Amino acid sequence: MITGPQVRAARALLGIDQKTLAELAGLSVPTIQRMEASHANVRGVVDSLTRVVAALELAGVELIADGAASTAGGRGVRLKTPPPGP
Repeated sequence: MITGPQVRAARALLGIDQKTLAELAGLSVPTIQRMEASHANVRGVVDSLTRVVAALELAGVELIADGAASTAGGRGVRLKTPPPGP
C-alpha cells in the first residue's frame, strides 16, 4: 500500500505539483488531494491507487514498502521508524 505522506514526498522528489501528478495518472486533482490527506494507507478505488503508483514509478520514483529493501539503486531517502517515546 501507499501512504499520503509517501505520495507527497514522491511529488517533492520529482518537483511536481498535484495538478501534474493528476495529469500523469489520469485522475482529478481532488482525488490526489484526498489521497495525500490520508495519514496512513491511502484507501480508495484500486484502479486510482494503481494509476498513481504507476505514474510515480514511470516518472522515476521507487516506492519502498515498510521493511522492504530498495534494489533499484540510485539516490533517495527513507523515513525511519521513530524511536519509542519516553
